[in-house]
Amino acid sequence: MRAITVRDREAGVAGLSLTELPYPHTAENDVVVQVHAAGFTRGELDWPATWTDRAGRDRTPSVPGHELSGVVAEVPVGTTGLTVGQRVFGLADWTRNGSLAEYTAIEARNLAPLPGGVEHVEAAALVISGLTAWQALYDHAQLKAGQTILINGVGGAVGSLAVQLASEIGAEIVGTGRAATEDLAKQLGVHKFVAVEELEKAGQADVVLDVIGGDVLNRSTALVRPGGTLITIAQPPTIQPTGGRALYFIVEPNRDQLIQLAERLRDGRVTPLVSSVRPLDEAPDAFAARGRTIIKVTED
Repeated sequence: MRAITVRDREAGVAGLSLTELPYPHTAENDVVVQVHAAGFTRGELDWPATWTDRAGRDRTPSVPGHELSGVVAEVPVGTTGLTVGQRVFGLADWTRNGSLAEYTAIEARNLAPLPGGVEHVEAAALVISGLTAWQALYDHAQLKAGQTILINGVGGAVGSLAVQLASEIGAEIVGTGRAATEDLAKQLGVHKFVAVEELEKAGQADVVLDVIGGDVLNRSTALVRPGGTLITIAQPPTIQPTGGRALYFIVEPNRDQLIQLAERLRDGRVTPLVSSVRPLDEAPDAFAARGRTIIKVTED
């Protein structure tokens, strides 16, 4: 099968190449998915899990990308809950070969059924961003109707979906980002937009969701109301808000949450941002491009 692989950690994006790999080997409770569309995170070439397995052993050449949507191609004996030919989408394990390949082996529990009428490209774009936004708002912040949430980076993949979910909850939404994203932010449902350079003008919020890190994360600490929560996916916070809490988390696979996200996608209640769609052989170039790119691996 064809796959994008990396072998040289020092080479970075330049080390990505289209290669031939053997058909994937399945472990217990795996299925094999024929990948139709795949997503990736640009920073994953810096992640230790891209280069080593859970035991710390080198696993190159490794296949990056962890978001996928496709069709179940193989269900080994003993694996239950999915059937050959079923449309699915989900999150591949961080320490195993990922989604930028024609086929990938993935734990069945990390996949959810994909409703009819939902395109694979949209589904792949929803996985990490949707799960991250869902877990931030529902699991960690427990955002409630009438509360105020400040979302840094509303023009990005996670921020835009967080806006849509927060709007469904009934929260008052303040968004920050580059000035050029103001119109998009308002279309998504942001009630008040503030350029990130003027972050302090956003005022205090019950929940602050940060996807940027660095100085923006540190400045956001003062904007958390007493009793409020600062949540970041960028880096562990070094400053705690006065009278509140700050936490960092890494998104986790969750079938039930994927099912609920897929229902919202099908009904038009959430729409993931997709800037461009490219074929598999253009994936190395896509890592260096701006915007949210989804890789079309197999034609529907």
